[in-house]
Amino acid sequence: MAISAISGLDSYNTVFDIGSTAEITTDNTAAFDSLLSSAIGMYKEADDLQNAAEQAEVEFALGYATSTHDLAIAQQKANISLQYTVKVTNKFLEAYKELMSMQI
Repeated sequence: MAISAISGLDSYNTVFDIGSTAEITTDNTAAFDSLLSSAIGMYKEADDLQNAAEQAEVEFALGYATSTHDLAIAQQKANISLQYTVKVTNKFLEAYKELMSMQI
């Protein structure tokens, strides 16, 4: 009795072909670029809200603005934005540390 080769392996290789590394690199680069752009946008927004709150404080102190409500709203927006940015940053760092501690 002779041993014969297993047939059908050629179709298996074409079904699970992952493509070229250029396609994978492009997809990963685009995903990372999108993530980085979102993070930079979040930091810029938090900074803009902080600057707006400081400007509202200066205007109130100089007497140009008399509404304490507008001042409180600007400060609260800046505070919430900063807290959110810090929490997202901390979660990202936790995830990064977990990925770096994985053994492959």
